[in-house]
Amino acid sequence: MTTSYILRILRGNPGKQYWEEFELAYKAGANVISSLLEIQKSPITREGVRVTPVVWESGCLEEVCGSCSMLINGKPRQACTALIDNLIAESKSNVITLAPFSKFPLVRDLVVDRSSMFENLKKVSAWIEGEESYDHGFGPRIMPETQEVMYQLSTCMTCGCCVESCPQVNERSPFWGPAVIGQVRLFNIHPKAELKEERLQQMMQEGGVSGCGNAHNCERVCPKKIPLVDAIASIGRGVTLQAIKDLFRHE
Repeated sequence: MTTSYILRILRGNPGKQYWEEFELAYKAGANVISSLLEIQKSPITREGVRVTPVVWESGCLEEVCGSCSMLINGKPRQACTALIDNLIAESKSNVITLAPFSKFPLVRDLVVDRSSMFENLKKVSAWIEGEESYDHGFGPRIMPETQEVMYQLSTCMTCGCCVESCPQVNERSPFWGPAVIGQVRLFNIHPKAELKEERLQQMMQEGGVSGCGNAHNCERVCPKKIPLVDAIASIGRGVTLQAIKDLFRHE
């Protein structure tokens, strides 16, 4: 049984990144976040050099907010649910690497700017239009099968893991990524989907659903196991039907 483990962290600012290693005493039940907190208490590298504390983001600590996204041993995931015991067992090594996501602008150390994901949600009107505040009584019925799909899609944390894993999201491609397509699916199957056509028309634009290369990486890495492949296929069919409808409408 290991008595210590090493966090090898890619640190720095845009244009100047470097690796630093920190050795920590093993504690049962530790995760990546608790390990980073230990480093924060005394940020001394394995070489004995005192450095500035590592910068990272975290919020809920229970895989709900999505803010602690990072590359852990090269895989996009949430740091709060990455247990040290499991990471050591999976890699058969007591060295754990941490790095920031590469598909988003770097802020510092392990923090990236994921605002592009939220801007993409604005483009597709990822919300339900509100009404007056008075009581309208019961809402429309939703079949259990639809409720199940909606619930799965609604668990998206906008964490960015799917975007990070997608080979179609790169500096040469305008593709918005899988997460926004999943949210178009969610809001378009809602009983009050007034903006359904507008969302599908946005999905026809550059960066929309046609940019997907069907690598299926998104679903493999999604912390919430959201059926993103099904959502992409569904929106792809919807876009085709909407394009035909638009064609006849303008003739």
